Amino acid sequence: MSTISQWQLRAAFAVRLSEMYGQEVPAYTTLVDVAREVNEDVLRARGADAERLGTIGRVTAERHGAIRVGTPRELRQVARVFGALGMCPVGFYDLREAAASAVPVVSTAFRPVDGEELARNPFRVFTSMLTAADPRFFDTDLRSRLETFLAGRELFPPELLTLADRAAADRGLPADDAERFLQLAVQVFELSKEPVDRAWYRTLERVSAVAADIGGVRSTHINHLTPRVLDIDDLYRRMTDRGIEMIDTIQGPPAWKGPDVLLRQTSFRALAEPRPMRTEDGSVVSGELRVRFGEVEARGIALTRTGRARYDELLGRVDEQASQNPAESRADIARSMWEAHMPGSEQELAAEGLAYFTYRLADDRPRDGATPPAGIRELVRQGWVRAEPIVYEDFLPRSAAGIFQSNLGGEGTRDDDRQGTAYDADRLSGAVEREVLDPFALYEQQQNRSLAHVARALGLTDPLR
Repeated sequence: MSTISQWQLRAAFAVRLSEMYGQEVPAYTTLVDVAREVNEDVLRARGADAERLGTIGRVTAERHGAIRVGTPRELRQVARVFGALGMCPVGFYDLREAAASAVPVVSTAFRPVDGEELARNPFRVFTSMLTAADPRFFDTDLRSRLETFLAGRELFPPELLTLADRAAADRGLPADDAERFLQLAVQVFELSKEPVDRAWYRTLERVSAVAADIGGVRSTHINHLTPRVLDIDDLYRRMTDRGIEMIDTIQGPPAWKGPDVLLRQTSFRALAEPRPMRTEDGSVVSGELRVRFGEVEARGIALTRTGRARYDELLGRVDEQASQNPAESRADIARSMWEAHMPGSEQELAAEGLAYFTYRLADDRPRDGATPPAGIRELVRQGWVRAEPIVYEDFLPRSAAGIFQSNLGGEGTRDDDRQGTAYDADRLSGAVEREVLDPFALYEQQQNRSLAHVARALGLTDPLR
């Protein structure tokens, strides 16, 4: 019997999840269709340059999903399911500190980390865990009730977890087992038809709509699914023209004439979906909840730690200037700030050490016996080596919180007089029982491997910098 490899499982899961979500949220299908139209138009207009940050095949297939769980135990089970697909936890995001409203979660993203695996299928799942122990959101009584409720539910059936562990150990599954795994995995993330306890849900909703979505039901579901687009500003206009209500802004860096960096995101607003509700007297009535939406993203170049510090500093300056000049467009402020303080070309980003690149020998490099220059900058400038940008594969906590916040029905409650519970990457690693990888280290390793390869090929004895 043939074996279905992990990347094939990952690709199949992404496709099936997208099909399921499109059936449950038809506006998502519209989003995917518009993204495809925009990408085709950009490819026609820009040619090969449009594929500088990924082939059109990769970009068209690309998706990231988002899910929410309640406990470390559930997060560990998530890690087993995504581990079957060759996906590792990368990055730590504290959305509690990134949002003005109550978003009591910390997050990581499960994704492939090897360059070849990313090229095959870069499916990612942004996964948030409720911080039930944080007293700023949950008092002692509510925390106890919430933890009891979460302990009594089962999100992932044992059969799914067993198959997941086999797939991770064997780096794939026989065809029949692969089919069963995919069926079970997709079912987990479908919207449950089980009645929601209305009083309990409303209790949590007063704290946070996100807390209610996680801890107010006995299941999980895909919260949003995100295609990638090559021109997010054009997509925003086209979706609006089709009468689909979008959130107010595009999160992340501004649209400007320089190179795309990091990640830009937007979404259509969470839709009112019918859900059965169990009332206090035990009867079931029809209700509705707004928890799911359709997000879209445009990915740029991965920034180094220095570049990311520059980005965060500019965001702070934009915030300050926007608060001082409320009549001025924030987008215009950000654009002016970027044009004044960010390099306007890939070459300048590389020269200032602000972004990550891979390097390869140029096909048309000098072959007259000349000695190659020292240093990667001169090798690139003199045409010996080509620099190719590394795609940013991760997320921005402020942008993620901004998307969440834009789709919430209310601000919730948060007691900032209380001391928050400390979380960091190490604590999350302990919860998930596997290392939460540092995205900067992954990009740096990718860049350094390419530099070492170039040095060997040119016979250089000193490491390239």
